[in-house]
Amino acid sequence: MEGNGITGLQTWAAKPGRSLAWLLLLLFCLSHHAWGAGGAVEVRRLGLSKVADDTLLTVILDRAATPRVSSREVSGKPQLVVDFPGARAGLLPRHLEGDALLVQQVLTETAAPGGGVRIILDLFPEKPFTYWKMNRPGAGGQTLFILGLKSDSKARPVQARVVPATEPQPVPTAPPRGESQEREAMPDPSPPGEDEGGYREPRGNVAPGSFAELRRLMPKAAQLLQGLETEGWAVSESNRYDRPGKRFSRDFILNNRKYPELVLKIAYLPANVPNTPNISIIMLSTENVTGETATEYRGLRQWSFAKIKGKYEDIGDFFDDALKPLRVKLREQTKSVALRDAAVFQNFLKLACPANPQVADQVMKHVQAKVSPRFEGVQFTVSENPLVILNLVDFLFVKVYYLDTSSGGGQ
Repeated sequence: MEGNGITGLQTWAAKPGRSLAWLLLLLFCLSHHAWGAGGAVEVRRLGLSKVADDTLLTVILDRAATPRVSSREVSGKPQLVVDFPGARAGLLPRHLEGDALLVQQVLTETAAPGGGVRIILDLFPEKPFTYWKMNRPGAGGQTLFILGLKSDSKARPVQARVVPATEPQPVPTAPPRGESQEREAMPDPSPPGEDEGGYREPRGNVAPGSFAELRRLMPKAAQLLQGLETEGWAVSESNRYDRPGKRFSRDFILNNRKYPELVLKIAYLPANVPNTPNISIIMLSTENVTGETATEYRGLRQWSFAKIKGKYEDIGDFFDDALKPLRVKLREQTKSVALRDAAVFQNFLKLACPANPQVADQVMKHVQAKVSPRFEGVQFTVSENPLVILNLVDFLFVKVYYLDTSSGGGQ
């Protein structure tokens, strides 16, 4: 169904007389609607402070939310990344000065693809640390998410270990203005059981967040997953989502030290009604690309319509004068990354589509095409079984969909 929709959109865009500005406006409206949906948490403010030997990142939210926290190294620079997937951005600074102890600077941007808010802490190299995190209630129904960092000579650089919850947590002595004194930390809710309406995963002696678990959840992708593990990809983060009455979905983030600008994202959506398939999505993306162009583009993507209207007379001017030039630069930049790491993309696609080896060649042919300043990107449906989507708009990625009907519904 998704492949037909994308193909139809491409056909619509290709008809004579269709305006590129209108197509971009449609895509922007759809994505902006997703970012600004009323059900999304709002990241309102944030600040960085020092309390004794601890560095505290305090994030003010309009309601409780648990972000994804992961450590990584990009071009030799260690970072700690806090992701609020699907969140809306309030009046957030794009840059905060560091604490001269562990954090060099703090950057905020819109996570891509899919929106959300990402907070990046650039860390000083060779300064090992541990970190802890908690949610505390604030005034007016708001929530404070606090991430604390502490120097620890026993911790490995970059691959920071999480302090166990039993250790005492330092409390900020000067909360942000307008916030009342925080109450005791709120523990994260445990996953619901079947009697609470939640999805229960099959039991087994498999470590959560491991390749063994991924292969168990996604049998049709077993060959691809085995190849990724052999090539040195490692699961750096895994999360559970949904509450009682909804599917108990999972997602995973994989990184490879040899390819710091690439990231693998995996989503598993189990069926919770009869006669519907489990859906697995595996995406190889260049969204870890850094630099001035990427940062500026992510910032523009979180502009509201009111802000756009205040800066530009017409919405088409915003796309033509602001977004398009950056998209052209990003296409060139991510094209270079994909060609440099062509073997990674080719092997990924050959393992994903073993019965259709020409898919890898088709994708690389599209990637090698000259970037047109007139039309800076497009999406291609390269295969239907499995469904393979190549995205050449802003951050280049390849996304593979697997449908598993053998155990769909009522697992």
